[in-house]
Amino acid sequence: MRNDVEALRQARKWSQETLATNVGVSRQTINAIEAGRFNPSLPLVLRLARLFGRPVESIFFDDYEADHTM
Repeated sequence: MRNDVEALRQARKWSQETLATNVGVSRQTINAIEAGRFNPSLPLVLRLARLFGRPVESIFFDDYEADHTM
């Protein structure tokens, strides 16, 4: 699953640590999400969407949909 978490975080000039604190996870978790090594749980996805004020679909992108569009 691709995502725009890093771009959204950097646009706010937040460190990974700041974002992690704001959503209640470790900095390592944010790093793994940004690198595409970890797909966050639904509750975490919703916390990130709420924090950034964006719909989930504008932050996280399902590779399956991109591969199977007509």
